Amino acid sequence: MPVNSPSLLRRVTPGGWAAVAWTAGLVYSFVVLVRLPGESPDNFYRGLLLADGNQIWLALSAVASLAGCVLLRRRPLTALGLLLAGAVFGAFAMHSTAIDVPLVLGPDVALWYVAATLPRRRAVIASGMAALVLLGYPIGRVLAGFVIGTSSALAVLLTAVVAALLGNSAGESRRHAAELSENAAARAVAGERLRIARELHDMVAHSIGIVALQAGAARLVLTTQPEAARDALGQVETASRETLSGLRRMLVALRAAEDTPDGRPPLAPAPGLADLDRLARTTTAAGVAVELRWHGERRPLPPEVDLSAYRVVQESLANVVRHAGARSCQVTISCGEDSVSIEVLDGGGRRGTQPAGAGFGMLGMQERVALLHGTFAAGPRPSGGFRVAATLPVTAGAR
Repeated sequence: MPVNSPSLLRRVTPGGWAAVAWTAGLVYSFVVLVRLPGESPDNFYRGLLLADGNQIWLALSAVASLAGCVLLRRRPLTALGLLLAGAVFGAFAMHSTAIDVPLVLGPDVALWYVAATLPRRRAVIASGMAALVLLGYPIGRVLAGFVIGTSSALAVLLTAVVAALLGNSAGESRRHAAELSENAAARAVAGERLRIARELHDMVAHSIGIVALQAGAARLVLTTQPEAARDALGQVETASRETLSGLRRMLVALRAAEDTPDGRPPLAPAPGLADLDRLARTTTAAGVAVELRWHGERRPLPPEVDLSAYRVVQESLANVVRHAGARSCQVTISCGEDSVSIEVLDGGGRRGTQPAGAGFGMLGMQERVALLHGTFAAGPRPSGGFRVAATLPVTAGAR
């Protein structure tokens, strides 16, 4: 049997359970009529025989009850009415002073199903219908001058109340679980959209900043220094191709998400601190000299820490290129036992056009660091320029 196949009990339909309950109740009702040795013959039929003519009521009970079981999933209220009618006909067949508990097992299953699956208004209608029938039988016998079984009538009514309450509780649990699932799905979608937005911004912002800077430089020296303009345009072409390639890889990963077992994009090589030398060369070629310093022992980092550290440096350099007006900057990476620290310093004087905390770049860096329970600080330096600092914890298990 496949692992994910439902069990036999789960494959039984609600109408099937109602049919099982009705059959069990009917069998019990007949069994109690059997006269055992030593029992008084006055209160029992001979064996399983009913009084003459009552077989018709029994046949009507069987037809109505089985029809209700068949219709329970498609027309629940109609099915409940048929099952209740079957219980009444069964009581007629046995000349019962009340509708006995075994005869209402089927209607109780139907009442549970209605209360668990239908809206509250229809569940209330079903409960009222059941109460009307179960109370109407003894009341009708009283009006006709017959005796009634008060305790049996109350017991039957109690089983109906319990079935309705249990069904309502099951329905509330199911609706609450569905609401939690929808909320979790919405949060997952929002988180994934935010992650994609951060990746797109961090991947594109740096390259676009270099493209803008080199294109401006090429425009200024296009007629006076053709060679310099050609080199600048070459840098523009290289940065544009790299950005386009990165965007294409991301789109391919997003389109291929449905092909993975868990629905997540397949893992692709992500940049890390090992790529900082190439990032520094690219930024230097754009006109901002990058001095890269390493402290501590360089060692492999967890992928999420490695990627976040790289993105923090990348976005910081992009801000230097676009906003600082500096000709150089200093990047320091300190690798400790339990953390990796990043510090980016520049001496530019035009950062005021992009205050700390404004724009998506600074917000993205703060979010990345916060997700890893690290610390982040960014602001003007007293001696001039700007400073970005972040510390990302590295657990021993992750290393």
